[in-house]
Amino acid sequence: MRFAIEEINNRTDLLPGISLGYKMYDTCASIARSVRVALALANGNEAVSVPSEAPCTQSAQVQAIMGETSSSPSVAIATVIGPFHIPLISHFATCACLSDKSKYPSFLRTIPSDYYQSRALAQLVKHFGWTWVGAIRTNDDYGNNGMATFTETAQQLGICLEYSVSFFRTDPPDKLQRIIDIIKVSTSKVIVTFLSHMDLDVLMKKLSQYNLTGYQWVGSEGWIFDSQTAEMDKNHILDGAIGLSIPKTHLSGIKEFILNVKPFNSSGNKMLTEFWETLFNCKFKQSESALKNQTECTGHEDLSGLQHSFTDMSFMPIFNNLYKGVYAVAHALHSILGCNETCNFKVTKEGDEVYFNENGDPPAKYEIINWQPTKNGVVDFVTVGLYDASLPADKQITVIILHTYYKVPVSVCSEKCPPGTRKVLQKGKPVCCYDCIRCAEGEISNTTEFNEIAVFFYC
Repeated sequence: MRFAIEEINNRTDLLPGISLGYKMYDTCASIARSVRVALALANGNEAVSVPSEAPCTQSAQVQAIMGETSSSPSVAIATVIGPFHIPLISHFATCACLSDKSKYPSFLRTIPSDYYQSRALAQLVKHFGWTWVGAIRTNDDYGNNGMATFTETAQQLGICLEYSVSFFRTDPPDKLQRIIDIIKVSTSKVIVTFLSHMDLDVLMKKLSQYNLTGYQWVGSEGWIFDSQTAEMDKNHILDGAIGLSIPKTHLSGIKEFILNVKPFNSSGNKMLTEFWETLFNCKFKQSESALKNQTECTGHEDLSGLQHSFTDMSFMPIFNNLYKGVYAVAHALHSILGCNETCNFKVTKEGDEVYFNENGDPPAKYEIINWQPTKNGVVDFVTVGLYDASLPADKQITVIILHTYYKVPVSVCSEKCPPGTRKVLQKGKPVCCYDCIRCAEGEISNTTEFNEIAVFFYC
């Protein structure tokens, strides 16, 4: 966010003579804390920092709030600030529920709604002929809404769910154990997930204890391109996972900006100071929590050689979403204030258009990502397809098969009936489960069923 603000403030064609200020908060993924911060900002009583300048000495009305990262906190914040018509622009909250303008009139986002992702995942599962799957979701707005839409779409496409379970990372261990027990006795080989990376990390530790490998994982954008999750998967539980990701992008200058961050050249730097101490396991002299015999921070520690999510450029799509959100605010203010100077309409420095539909959502496009383990044990996130919701229904999903080392896993409740037999549904089971009964004497089956999936891919 600071990167985008400083870039805009240095431009002469966008908001000339006006500097954007900011105030950053760490909500610690707490809904209560998120709402408290939102109310403080709405009241206009917070001092606002301006890059390279002293903090504003008078309260300023907040023009927009950037965030939150997760759907549930975003729902809470949007509910509180909606009546005040303060825009809330999220870069990673995907719950389709947030598109409801009657409930969240001022909510906008730069990431597609799960209305599209849920349908795309169902189409992806159908593409590979998987008609018998398990489903695991995070027990929050993101997981519950996303999986509900997936389930509805899957049923329309002839896909059956053997089980559908939910959990949250703070649930007691016995709830997670019940999910493990369900997976162990299941017959489906494909597991569709609507999970945050934090919840998947908790589940993966439990799966590793039982060495539950050999399943085809289908993931939402919440974890499918998370490099830390891949690094944690020492037992190769998720090898071959496939799912949807925000399209890769390039943001020139952001890496250099991040590596040049120092706690003493940042206005309002208390949060960064605490972060710096954690990052380098040291303490500043003036720190309230300074301990004896602990390494002293200099503020000049080198970030370039550090392996940390803060410097992980695989998160570039998320960075870019936040970047576009800040530009959306700048362009809106430019228009409202009637600035005489002209600039490219709703375009970032990289040339990306920034716009929202009537529901506050951007266009829905995804890359289909496949986890491909390398010889040195590192997972490559390989793009093997695309999804574009703006195309006709039969052209929305494209899978590009680049490797033919492994055959597509089979996950069906019942094999297709051979000629001369007919289907008889199994009592109490979904329609995907049936027995093949030989036709009566004098009868013939008028259909011949063949498995049309003859695709091979690397998993």
